[in-house]
Amino acid sequence: MREEENKSVSKNNWKRVFRKKWFFPSVYLITAALLLAGVVWYQNSSTSDQAEQPDATNDTDSIEYSYDGEDSAPVMEQSENLAMPLKEREEVVIKTKFYDYDASQEEKEQALVFYHNRYHQSNGISIAREDGETFDVTASASGTITEVKEDPLFGQLIEISHDSDVTTKYMSLGDVLVEVGAEVKQGDVIATAGQNLAGKDNGVHLDFEVRKGETALNPEEYFNQPLNKLEEAEEPEDQQGQESATEESNEGTGQELNEDDQNRGEDQEQGTDEEDTEQDQEGNDTDQPTEDSESSISMMNT
Repeated sequence: MREEENKSVSKNNWKRVFRKKWFFPSVYLITAALLLAGVVWYQNSSTSDQAEQPDATNDTDSIEYSYDGEDSAPVMEQSENLAMPLKEREEVVIKTKFYDYDASQEEKEQALVFYHNRYHQSNGISIAREDGETFDVTASASGTITEVKEDPLFGQLIEISHDSDVTTKYMSLGDVLVEVGAEVKQGDVIATAGQNLAGKDNGVHLDFEVRKGETALNPEEYFNQPLNKLEEAEEPEDQQGQESATEESNEGTGQELNEDDQNRGEDQEQGTDEEDTEQDQEGNDTDQPTEDSESSISMMNT
């Protein structure tokens, strides 16, 4: 009985508490305070954890890498390709080819230039439009203008130095648009095609040469090839030790005499052009091209 009485008294006490006006507001306030305290505690703990853990992205700046004993591979730079020195490529023809000792007889004849009553080997190519009109001459590759001059035999001349010890030479020019020391990009217009004495049979044209060091290369074989891939051409055996470059001006020209022409020039150094012609006609077959060769070359130049 007493236990039941105690239970009923306890229930009555709680009921009295619940009936108090301050009870439920107090419960709400206490609950809100506990929730707020929990949120603040959680935020503080998260902030402290982030402070203790360094940022992985920032750590990379302070990491020291050691390459001792390791071979590092160099980064290969892309080299420019050698381009034709003009934009109107579909409308041009090759009037004179590069003289190649391994070429056929017909191709060799197309690579001979006739002036001053002598045949000279071509160290480059002669380019002209099919209609004979002038055209813009462009830089075959990016580089620096190292020479601009007027040559008595080859006309206006421009030389450009490129990477990998490669130089290009542009001759028989009309209007020159650049100066020595200027930096040019591949495709920049540097001049217009003109005429010169050496290639007068070609009309308006461009004489173009490519050299690796001091060695002349066949431009047609190296168009669209990277400059750093241009290899020095091997000098033919019958030309080793022979100085065949002819100097028609004070600083050289860019065309070479063959061995027979040079020997004739040494023997006839004091003679006139008329005497050279008479001796050429009386010489043996090895001193000049045959009549058929002369006819073929003359027809080609026409």
